[in-house]
Order: sequence, then structure tokens, then C-alpha cells
Amino acid sequence: MAYEERETRDLIGSDKVEGTAVYGAENQRIGSIERVMIDKISGHVAYAVLGFGGFLGIGDDHYPLPWQSLKYDTGLGGYVTGITEDQLRGAPKYSSESSWNWSNPSVARSIDDYYGRIPAP
Repeated sequence: MAYEERETRDLIGSDKVEGTAVYGAENQRIGSIERVMIDKISGHVAYAVLGFGGFLGIGDDHYPLPWQSLKYDTGLGGYVTGITEDQLRGAPKYSSESSWNWSNPSVARSIDDYYGRIPAP
């Protein structure tokens, strides 16, 4: 697929979102998007999984963020969030794919409950 078909003014392909930097308070880079989780029924992106805490991508923990907590900033070339590193440290996370169960409703509820206290960017 050509570059132009994977990104328009208003749309972006998921392969281009993965790896995009995420910036927190004062435009400090806090990690990058590893994947997006899409609601099968509505087609809306529900969560972006942020890789954070490792060194050069090694040893990262995985932090599901509500998609609406991110806003794309063309000047930074990445997503901005109002979430700080300190807030991330207390957030729901998982260290490996096998330690997270997306099909458990309490998992999504824990994310939504936690970030319900976090302001949008």
C-alpha cells in the first residue's frame, strides 16, 4: 500500500500509529504506542497500549490508555496526553501478553476507573 493510502489529513493506518511517540507533561516523551485495541462492534479505537519504563524498548511495561486521553500533535509528530509519569506508575499495566486478559470485563473497568480521574490533553 502506498504511503498516501495509509495516511490522510484525518485518517491514519494502524501500522503508522504503532511506534508513534507519546508525550506527557511539558512535552516530555514518556513512551510509544505498541498497539491499538479496536471495539469489534462499533469500530472505534478503545485503547492505545503504551510501552513505558524500559530502556530502548527492552523491559517495557504495557499501559493501556483510553484512546480519548491522547491527542495528536503535528508539531511534535506524536500523541500528547495529560497523564504524567507519576500517574503512569500507579496505572493498570501488564508486563507480558500472557499476564493480561482483555476478555475479562473487570480489566477494562480498572482502566476506565483509573483514568476517569485523569484530564484529557
